[in-house]
Amino acid sequence: MTNQHPITPPPKLVARWRSAASNVPASLSTDPRGSNGRIIDYISTKAARWGADQELEACCKTLEDIWDNEDLVTLSDVLRWLRAARRPKPPSLKEQAKADLDRLIALIPTEGALAMAEPIRRALEQLDD
Repeated sequence: MTNQHPITPPPKLVARWRSAASNVPASLSTDPRGSNGRIIDYISTKAARWGADQELEACCKTLEDIWDNEDLVTLSDVLRWLRAARRPKPPSLKEQAKADLDRLIALIPTEGALAMAEPIRRALEQLDD
């Protein structure tokens, strides 16, 4: 599992923004911090716009994916589905442990390992999320 947000500008793009920011004229910013302030303003604005564009495209793609879903009959259904798709909750510790157990079983493909894993799986199933 990664901690990086799915909408993270690529390093080359950030470098391009940083380079372009150093050429921003002083007249475009009234920031009292001088050139550092202008650079921060420029990069912050570019990053916010880029992120908004990425999110908009991802939302459009998600809506295209659900367009023919007959279970989503009302606007509130569609909005709930869109929010869940674009802001998924991280797996619970229980769900993560079950997935890790499955990967561990796949790494040790013996019947003994599978038999040893079953009590662990049953214990995990009994835990609250």
